[in-house]
Amino acid sequence: MTTHRHRRPAARRAFSLVELIVAVTIMAILAALVVPRVNQWVGFTKSKTARADAETIANQVRMHMTAKGMSSLPDDFELVELTEGDGALLNANQIIDPWGNPYQIRVPGEVNIDFDVYSFGADGQAGGEGEAADVVAGDKRES
Repeated sequence: MTTHRHRRPAARRAFSLVELIVAVTIMAILAALVVPRVNQWVGFTKSKTARADAETIANQVRMHMTAKGMSSLPDDFELVELTEGDGALLNANQIIDPWGNPYQIRVPGEVNIDFDVYSFGADGQAGGEGEAADVVAGDKRES
């Protein structure tokens, strides 16, 4: 005579509805606190990158002036001239700011005497605050 033992399936433990609601609520609160801060850091980083790029472009403009024996730039000078020819000082991607807009040059400058290399910031328009503020090479008022 054989005895069969009936095996009871192991009890499966699942999360209760309350535990799921608590976990989702905690995740939502963390996301609400973290996401704005991350966006702020990204904007700050793009502004710092734009400032460094504008300084680099301004230095390349000075090198161009020295190589061409120019004491000043013509009023209609455009940055694209630095990307042309065999002796190009920059490639075309280097004159695009972190927001995808082209850097600008103003001759004569408002911040610097001879010229300003600048970006309009995240909004692509003059003025603004925070990430949308204009970034000008050599502007010591901004940090």
